[in-house]
Amino acid sequence: MKGIAEWLASLGLGEYAQRFSDNGIDLSVIRDLTEQDLKDLGVLLGHRRKILRAIAELDGVAPASTETATEPALRDQPERRHLTVMICDLVGSTALSARLDPEDMRAVIDAYHAACARITRTYDGFLAEFRGDGILAYFGYPLAHEDDAERTVRAGLDIIAAVARLETRAAEPLAVRIGIATGVVVIGDLSREGALREHAVVGDTPNLAARLQALAEPGTIAVAASTRRLLGDLFRLRDLGQHELKGITAPVAAWAIQGVSDSESRFEAVRVAGLTDLIGRADELDFLLERQRLAGRAKGRSC
Repeated sequence: MKGIAEWLASLGLGEYAQRFSDNGIDLSVIRDLTEQDLKDLGVLLGHRRKILRAIAELDGVAPASTETATEPALRDQPERRHLTVMICDLVGSTALSARLDPEDMRAVIDAYHAACARITRTYDGFLAEFRGDGILAYFGYPLAHEDDAERTVRAGLDIIAAVARLETRAAEPLAVRIGIATGVVVIGDLSREGALREHAVVGDTPNLAARLQALAEPGTIAVAASTRRLLGDLFRLRDLGQHELKGITAPVAAWAIQGVSDSESRFEAVRVAGLTDLIGRADELDFLLERQRLAGRAKGRSC
């Protein structure tokens, strides 16, 4: 447990190292801790806030002491990536800030950030940046999957549900708006100390995701056509029509995610257009038809 002890000591909370050790908590599970977990461990309220903030600031990057072959280190050189970007924003945060004590508002933001970080990491996403009451997450970097678009939407749905269940001093359920877009970007080294993370990705995709997030209703996800094409019928979608968006020349089509679809199989769900016609198989079709004709003739003789 040396790793967790050093991490706690860096926060000035080394007195909790033995409690974490006694409960089998190390750096590999630190991001899964919740407010209630820390409370059960006997961590003081102010210290819980400090720990949750530190967990959120890990940004989904595994500490060096826990890196494995399945968690590659971030690259040193910029590279082209096909990326799905998710931008999530807390609804009504300005009104909340005016109504709540600053410490209570900080606790709300901490709980919200911790939930987003935990869920993003569950789907192998990369939490690139906290933007006040918003987050910026990448799916497809540093780990890439063939279903990154699907993972992003599922993460968004889980975030919406988790944030709505948070118990905070807000005295009312919290809600988020989420925008998702997919495209080719150039992504730089996000691990360099002092790097301006908002400049780490070059391309239109983050800007499009931000514009779509503004279109989304509270508690919903808006996706671009580039993402919608990759989703097939995996989710129930509502066409939001074409929109003129600031900074984007052509009208943009958008869809709202309304939940997971009832498709019988994932194979059918991701192929919205169905199977294509056979092409260039005339000889094979003639062979099958001939065999069918012969079989019918043979059956007629046997009757």
